[in-house]
Amino acid sequence: MRRIAGYTDRISARPGDRVGFKVSADPDVARYRADLVRLWCVDDHRDGPGVEEEVVPASFAGDWPARHQPVRLGSAMEVRGAALIGLPRFALRLTFLSTLENDRPQTLAATDQWLVALVSGTLVLEAGGERATLSVPVLPNRWWQLTLACDGTELRLSAGCQDGGRDTSASLPAPPGGFARLPLLTFACDSTGCCCFNGKIASPQLWDGPLAQGASFASWDLSADMGSLQVPDRGTQGLTAYLVNMPLRAVTGPLWDGSVQDWHVNPAHYDAIHFHDDDLGDCGWQDDFTWQVPEGLESGVYAARLLPEGGGDAEYIPLFLRPSTPAADAVFLVSTCTYMAYANYRVMNRSNLYEMYLGQVPEVVDSDLYLNLHPELGDSLYTTHSDGSGMAISSRLRPILNMRPNSTLSAFSDDGWIWSFLRHEGLACDMLTDEDLDREGVAALAGYRLVVTGNHPEYVSTRMWDALLAHRAAGGSLLYLGGNGFYWRVAFHTEVPGVIELRRAEDGSRPWESAPGEYYHAFTGEYGGMWRRCGRPPQTLLGIGFSASGFDISRPYRRLPAAADPRAAFLFEGVDGDQIGTEGLAGGGAGGQEIDRYDTALGSPRHALVVARSDGHTEEMMISKEDMPAANYMIGAPDNPLCRADLTFFETGAGGAVVSTGSIAWAAALPTRRFDNPVARLTANAFRRLSDPAAFPLPDGAVP
Repeated sequence: MRRIAGYTDRISARPGDRVGFKVSADPDVARYRADLVRLWCVDDHRDGPGVEEEVVPASFAGDWPARHQPVRLGSAMEVRGAALIGLPRFALRLTFLSTLENDRPQTLAATDQWLVALVSGTLVLEAGGERATLSVPVLPNRWWQLTLACDGTELRLSAGCQDGGRDTSASLPAPPGGFARLPLLTFACDSTGCCCFNGKIASPQLWDGPLAQGASFASWDLSADMGSLQVPDRGTQGLTAYLVNMPLRAVTGPLWDGSVQDWHVNPAHYDAIHFHDDDLGDCGWQDDFTWQVPEGLESGVYAARLLPEGGGDAEYIPLFLRPSTPAADAVFLVSTCTYMAYANYRVMNRSNLYEMYLGQVPEVVDSDLYLNLHPELGDSLYTTHSDGSGMAISSRLRPILNMRPNSTLSAFSDDGWIWSFLRHEGLACDMLTDEDLDREGVAALAGYRLVVTGNHPEYVSTRMWDALLAHRAAGGSLLYLGGNGFYWRVAFHTEVPGVIELRRAEDGSRPWESAPGEYYHAFTGEYGGMWRRCGRPPQTLLGIGFSASGFDISRPYRRLPAAADPRAAFLFEGVDGDQIGTEGLAGGGAGGQEIDRYDTALGSPRHALVVARSDGHTEEMMISKEDMPAANYMIGAPDNPLCRADLTFFETGAGGAVVSTGSIAWAAALPTRRFDNPVARLTANAFRRLSDPAAFPLPDGAVP
């Protein structure tokens, strides 16, 4: 059983960088042993090579005292400052919309002396050990305005629904001299950070005296600086507010009437923030130990392995090491955005439909059970908040239990097949994360001829996409070893490294959808959703794009006539037979789970060669939602010819080329028969030729 967990302050590092390791253990764990290990294969599948790890000397290796570090869960807005002290008379006004009704207190605003909260749909005022309750119930999903005023002798709360209806009020006596100190004013949680609110808060204002008498003492503009954790004060005091745990910004406010969809067009319609009691931006743990990366370590996948005293499963805290300068001709782009999107995925633990979705009994491992016991570690972008709204923000500043060896539904585990393959074949390849590529752009790819993707690079930022386009334009090549890649647009936070935002806008295979009017990212202001809907189908970059998904069995590819074209001859050197991928560790073949197709209508180059195609999929392999404009019975592979994986090759026109496999299951077919199989040979052929300096000539008449 797992008894310890941790994370790092950075996802990648170079020699000379300092890395902080943050660890929390169960209360009964007194000490733990820490070692640095290098990882290749990270799955113990009975037909694979097993978990491959090698202990590497490190300055932090040894025994460490364990401690439990708590997590503050739930988002809020805080105002701190000496200017708040000395307000014996004040008035506070805000507008709110509740999205969850329950009997647990949900705080709207508070100091250490008073609190306004929702309890079972009723507004409650607490101060001085007393409580007053408003008589009119607060209906959810409607905008309400509340005012809290203190005249020095009485504290009065009043509220009313903006849709009409009767206003109501209640009061409590103020202490002698009023409330003379307000060192901390919080919105959406109490003064201790608990009892968080689920819903939207808009237009909070504070007066130093009677309501609306003169200029406001403080007026926080929730429509400004959307990508920031700071909310500016338009009042007289400059009392900047600070957001805690990444509440959702760029959401519709009380003025929104459907006339605008982009918050840039009319920010006044977006003067609101959506808070949740299960938001998590950063666990906030302290370092247990730090490590300065020494010179001489090869680029690769490493982890701090932690073994708790008294027994228990090992914890692995991954870290991707980059070289100071390129040490190979190829670089592996680690799909950390996808790892974060699926971080602490718990759907198999909660949904009674998950077995039907998979077409098989779900596998539950130790990390899944640990997550059941630790909801404070947050969830993935595949679930909803307590109030039913979609989780749109994910952070790596927490333990991610399925970014570990032997975890379920994990692109990390499946990428381990590729890392093990590269090692087995002696193919030198540096490491680069999505976060690195987004931060540095195409400069991160300087010196590399080939970029190799993982098995499921589903989530991609604009800067990542632009960098890969620039790499191609400069003569670089791509080897896409996955399926359902480059599907959703995400945005990185501009102030906090390691946090991404997702808007699930119109269309696409998605577990939830963004609310109307909320399709634009707060972090960058970009329109969100599928890249295909944003005008960049994956076919334009990779030659293929997502077409179908099914998780029962995987099927082999069958060679097509284009395989005989001399342009693609390098792929099939040493590859015998008509079928490719008749075995695999994910469904028994190379074509499966989520698969991509060639389609010139979506931008696939016309000179591209589709050299092989999967066939024989069952009815569980179903067409993507965006390719089914109206309901019909032709959703499964036996009835729909679009349910296929197309192995594709094309030249870019700048000297480089692209090879795309189009299947998540491809990576899991690499290690069969100890990497002695057609999938491994074809992949090695592609890697060696694409990383070779010899240019690929563009065929006569082809348009790149």
